[in-house]
Amino acid sequence: MTDGHKITMLGTGLIGMFYTMTIHSQRGRDRVVNIFSRSKERAEKFAGEWNIPKYSTDLDEALNDPDSDVVIIGIPNHLHKEAVVKAAQAGKAVLCTKPLGRNAAEAREMLQAVEKAGVFSGYLEDLVYTPKTLKSLDSVKNGALGRILWVRSRETHPGPHSAWFWDKEMAGGGAIIDMGCHCVEIIRNFIGKEIKPVEVMCWADTLVHQIDAEDHGIGLIRFENGSMGQFEVSWAFRGGMDLRDEVAGTEGTIWLDHFLRTGFQMFSSVGQGGYVAEKAEGDTGWLFPVGDEVQELGYRHMFVDVFDALEKKTEPMETFYDGYVVNAIIDACYKSAATKQWEPIKLDIWRGKELSMIEKSAELIDGKYLLVKEEVMPDGRVKLILKDKDSGKIVQKIK
Repeated sequence: MTDGHKITMLGTGLIGMFYTMTIHSQRGRDRVVNIFSRSKERAEKFAGEWNIPKYSTDLDEALNDPDSDVVIIGIPNHLHKEAVVKAAQAGKAVLCTKPLGRNAAEAREMLQAVEKAGVFSGYLEDLVYTPKTLKSLDSVKNGALGRILWVRSRETHPGPHSAWFWDKEMAGGGAIIDMGCHCVEIIRNFIGKEIKPVEVMCWADTLVHQIDAEDHGIGLIRFENGSMGQFEVSWAFRGGMDLRDEVAGTEGTIWLDHFLRTGFQMFSSVGQGGYVAEKAEGDTGWLFPVGDEVQELGYRHMFVDVFDALEKKTEPMETFYDGYVVNAIIDACYKSAATKQWEPIKLDIWRGKELSMIEKSAELIDGKYLLVKEEVMPDGRVKLILKDKDSGKIVQKIK
């Protein structure tokens, strides 16, 4: 066991606060020792609130702090590449928030930078680390659902909290790059990150807000083994933040509600007097507070995983390579939204399996029929739907 890691945190916004809150309370021995912000006022205030000994408005100074060994990047998307490259050059372990880049080209540069420097890196995709997701992934890996056929992931809320998210150039897009990156990686984890995503079909539009980026998006992702992923994102959903996942396999199904339906509901006619939960739209009427927000959003398990991996010199669950694949999928989504047709996913680097379509297997009945479906009818009889393997004709028989 080490004495813990000393962290330079880049960013004093909501994500920097969640990260610092988690780190200071989780393993107990890791600490943020330097905070960077482009605003001296915010840096000074953040350092005081979280008992951080140093703060800086100079990125190079913060990254080269001799008292820290880890850099966590929680600043706007357009600043990720510069921060990652400089942190790697400084020999620091580097952890970056989602999305890794604004596009796959940026993400690839960041991946190559950390690998060339030989430094540890981790992709901070918190929503694959929620307690419900981790438990569900264990069930899937143990075969409880059979082969995964389809995964649907949804994230919707009333819109981001900072101006830069709404700037298409700074963010790299709108709701799809902001929230679709979560959904895509959730989908990949359930289907299997070793399975290659091959093409996408995507719709995106700006339906509500006066911005250049999209505030809604729906995408389909086809994987090499025939499995499908589906994501839905919106910056105009009213009522808070809705995080839901559905997983369907040959032998079972999982439904997950992460935020609005956690079993904690409260009504107040006068208001509870402050913050309720992320993206909550008010504090009166029916409210859906979250007992431990950083736990429910996956931050605690995420940082345990990355710091344990750093000490063991192994890869964390989410790597920069995963971030690159996510960006490549989203690039294809934006192209598809423009062309209104299926578009291939361009992966210059692929480290998973090369698979052909998996053949569908079926039980042979009476040496002649392939079993399509078996069902118990209301009168108790068992009906079999069968396919004649020679003629191809579909028939039914009572078992």
